[in-house]
Amino acid sequence: MKPFWKNGEPFVWLTGGALALSLLMVAGLIGLIMVNGLGFFWPSDVVRLDLKEGGAILGEVTGRECVPEPGVAGGKARRYRLQIKRGNRDVYGSDFVWVEEGQISTRTKPPEAAVLERREWGNLYGVVREVREGGRTVAEGPGPAWEALQARLPAVRRRMARLCAIEKDEIGAVNDRLERCRLRLRALELRGVVTGPEVAKVQEERDRHRARFEALRARLEELRREPEAVAIVAVEGAPDREVPLSMIVRAWQPNTMGLFGKAGFYLAKFWEFLSDDPRESNTEGGIFPAIFGTVLMVLIMSLFVTPLGVLAGLYLREYARQGTFVSLVRIAVNNLAGVPSVVFGVFGVGFFLYTVGGGIDRLFFPERLPAPTFGTGGILWASLTLALLTVPVVIVATEEGLASIPRGIREASLALGATKFETTWRVVLPSLMPSILTGLILAMARAAGEVAPLMLTGVVKLAPSLPVDGTPPYLHLERKFMHLGFHIYDVGFQSPNVDAARPMVFATAFLLLALVVALNLTAIVLRRRLRRKYFSVTGL
Repeated sequence: MKPFWKNGEPFVWLTGGALALSLLMVAGLIGLIMVNGLGFFWPSDVVRLDLKEGGAILGEVTGRECVPEPGVAGGKARRYRLQIKRGNRDVYGSDFVWVEEGQISTRTKPPEAAVLERREWGNLYGVVREVREGGRTVAEGPGPAWEALQARLPAVRRRMARLCAIEKDEIGAVNDRLERCRLRLRALELRGVVTGPEVAKVQEERDRHRARFEALRARLEELRREPEAVAIVAVEGAPDREVPLSMIVRAWQPNTMGLFGKAGFYLAKFWEFLSDDPRESNTEGGIFPAIFGTVLMVLIMSLFVTPLGVLAGLYLREYARQGTFVSLVRIAVNNLAGVPSVVFGVFGVGFFLYTVGGGIDRLFFPERLPAPTFGTGGILWASLTLALLTVPVVIVATEEGLASIPRGIREASLALGATKFETTWRVVLPSLMPSILTGLILAMARAAGEVAPLMLTGVVKLAPSLPVDGTPPYLHLERKFMHLGFHIYDVGFQSPNVDAARPMVFATAFLLLALVVALNLTAIVLRRRLRRKYFSVTGL
């Protein structure tokens, strides 16, 4: 028995079992997120439940659970209830309803049952019985009305895209130019120039932009006054609903769709999730602004944290005289990694926003005051805050990489006449790149999932515009942004419609995991190539 314990075999099995259990837990978590998240886009069948007490419910079955009976021992329940997503929030007041199976007399899947995804109020479940255009009926009956609806939706989508382009892009660009003119006049006023050719030139430019704005607004009103088709939808237990086709994002009849039809619908919904803007308080639509903001923030953070962490690690290992002070600095760096992230957020607010940003506003943007430009939350300050949060990881990884480089390589370089700087730049740093990328991988993984400091330094529920657009200077580091981690928190804990928002939470969490994995895999592949390149030189 003693040799069995002495050779350490029990500890090998213990560590192997702990590793296997950890992997199973991670796989289970990822599987749970994938099942609940990716299934969100599949078009479920619409069922009609006729109740014994009268009435009917039309919707999707989203859950089933036991209902304990009074007087029955635990675990012996015989009653079940179904959770039905009936939508029609503007009719019933809520999207979901629970129905006991014992109250159901018949259950059918009517082929004419349709789901209309609306821009407001969520899904509408019912039967399209009529389509009107210009006040006259163009199709009546479930079959003809559905065909007329499908035939008109593409033109309606193009019209809505044109309206959005005028309202958001063209009018937005004119508003930006008008604001620039206002700021230029304000800057001249601060310099004491209120009349003269320079002021007249700016005013003339402002008048041109105002004329362009009025023309665009007139065009917008003209498009909005165009006659619009409406669909008359029969709703269970309520009067028929009149739905303008411009309010419909898409319409489908899931009970008549085959496997390939549902697969195509799934891909279209998933693409919308990746590429579209959010709707309905972030519970519907897409999350492209959050994806863009997360990636851009991580990239900006990496540009700051990498040189800062590498230089600090190089100084501590290569140049600083080892002693009590350097030991205290290393202890401080290690302790810094354990500071709660919200503390970094408070520091970012006090230092970056109020001190640095406020100073920039007073020096370079006095005409904008008292409205802050850099003196408020933005993607730049959020990235710098996360750079401070993750810099200890890069410092430690850099020092460990430097310690693993054989001393003989440095001595050989110095013996050949290279200076200390040349040795560091041309010999040590290239060999250190795999370790630097290791630290950067860990920093990116942590930064992508942080939420607390971002809530204080620039992230918002819904950003009106992206930090990168076609307006000079194109990269707007002062703008607020959306983030996948905050989006999960907002939809999961701040949404008034928890049941409807839950699938969106899982889908966004899966996408955040996929994004972190993609960023890490890119860095890992690059690290592996560099390690192969310098393996023969360093012997690592």
